Amino acid sequence: MNDVRPVPELVDRLFREEAGRMIAGLTRVFGPARLELVEDVVQEALVRALRTWPFDGVPPNPRAWLVHVARNRALDLLRADRVADRSAAEVARWADEAVSVDDADDAIGDDQLRLMILCCHPSIGFDSRVALTLKTVCGLGVGEIARAFLVDETAIAQRLVRAKRRIQEEGFALELPCENELVARVDALLEVVYLLFTEGYSARAGDELVRAELVYDATRLITLMASSVVTSSPPVHAVAAIVHFQGARLAARIGDDGEALTLAEQDRSRWDRDRLARGWRHFEQSIAGDELSAYHLEAAIAAAHASAPTYAATDWRTILAHYDRLIALQPSPIRALNRAVVLAKVEGTLAGLRALATLEHEPALAHYPLFAATRGLLAWSAGDALGATTHFEAALALSCNAAERRLFEKRILAVRAGESAIPF
Repeated sequence: MNDVRPVPELVDRLFREEAGRMIAGLTRVFGPARLELVEDVVQEALVRALRTWPFDGVPPNPRAWLVHVARNRALDLLRADRVADRSAAEVARWADEAVSVDDADDAIGDDQLRLMILCCHPSIGFDSRVALTLKTVCGLGVGEIARAFLVDETAIAQRLVRAKRRIQEEGFALELPCENELVARVDALLEVVYLLFTEGYSARAGDELVRAELVYDATRLITLMASSVVTSSPPVHAVAAIVHFQGARLAARIGDDGEALTLAEQDRSRWDRDRLARGWRHFEQSIAGDELSAYHLEAAIAAAHASAPTYAATDWRTILAHYDRLIALQPSPIRALNRAVVLAKVEGTLAGLRALATLEHEPALAHYPLFAATRGLLAWSAGDALGATTHFEAALALSCNAAERRLFEKRILAVRAGESAIPF
């Protein structure tokens, strides 16, 4: 592996790609009761890389280096418990598999799927299950998970502590549950993938609007679930359809200046045709059963956008009907926000603004910059320059993402300059 990127950037990429695999493999060897120890040794390996690689140079095979450091550290910590000697051979086999990606894909996928299912044990509260899987399998930080849940970091940290304590106290096994119990766990896994994709598609912190590595992780995990006889189901294929339909737009979502482009502004010739085709295949499989989940309706909305040859040809009335059914089935402030925009397309900007006004006291939207930005965009379209400026300034004050901040600053300048509103 010949990677010339700066060491911190390289280690961060390796963490995103390898931490979940390493934790899953070591958890299989040492057991779920030592999950926290496994996380610690993987983290220590990455910290050691940050400290030594700038001086010693990046090793020829960084993945192998991390695997062996984590392996040796785990064995050192467990030797006093007489676990290390009994596990040494299995750890060696895991290490060999983990650095031979071509030969180990099936084993790695099985390890990660089992760990995901373990993290979603029904004895762990639903929100804690999702948080634990995002942290352990997907490598998200506490801050990233908090933003995905729209809660503060302390709440997420407490959920993680409770979840790990429950695993340790009850001695959960890293094995597949019975069919009935598996269905409940798959629901939590789908929430994990959905939140992971959402954070990657519209990052809420950092310098970039899109975090491609999170989109990649979400795509990899939902593909694993959809292709496994253990977890494949119509709702799983619905989430896979969402991930592919929306993921197909990534290249077109960002302009040459690095700013976000609305659907109306995007060059649809840049949409990924291969991902769209995969989205349609998963969508067809998602409607094979009798179940209608919120994911099915979101997939139907994504499919309606994917089928429109141009923005002007979008079937907004059908999308509005899907949103009405979605909110009746599973209401949420974010879905109500999205519905308000579609309502504005169908019934006019003022109707959209009235719908947004009913959401202004929603706690989950109080610190959500896209709520204020959407109000600004519709106010701008309605000719209310003062209201638009006020809302864009509120969005700017709330945003933690550098790309979003630049966009909101640009919107404020455009409104003040008397420019025409952009399409929404």
